[in-house]
Amino acid sequence: YSVWAIPPEDVAARFANLMTALRSDFGGPHFQPHITLVGAIKLTADDALKPFHVTVDRVAAGTFFYQCVYLLLRPDPHLLEASAHSCTHFGYASSTPYMPHLSLLYGDLSDEEKRKAQERASAIDHTLAGLTFQVSRIALYKTDTEDKTLKSWEKI
Repeated sequence: YSVWAIPPEDVAARFANLMTALRSDFGGPHFQPHITLVGAIKLTADDALKPFHVTVDRVAAGTFFYQCVYLLLRPDPHLLEASAHSCTHFGYASSTPYMPHLSLLYGDLSDEEKRKAQERASAIDHTLAGLTFQVSRIALYKTDTEDKTLKSWEKI
């Protein structure tokens, strides 16, 4: 399972359009815009969260399939607290520090392709940096990280 914070519908639609354009140019599976609070955990279906605001820092690229191209989010105390609370609540201990982000594209791209995808994302929506939105919903998803097609993923 994974616990996701869900952006409001208008912001999610904006991100979904950006993600569709990037998939069109670079491939990769379709997934819903989300901020992973807790990833790849085993638990029962139970979740709760107080609303908080999130601010986009910039478009960035990572080194993992699931962090190929993403929006790096400012480490707001409320967002960090939501992740820490969820980790504690669901009994999850990560081996790496929490990096708040909203993935735009999953894939195994070269560094050059990632750079192009970052540039494309910024060209599609040049006002991402500094965008602030409220998160008032979270979702629990069953996620098999071995399934890179995401076809087995399901919202609980």
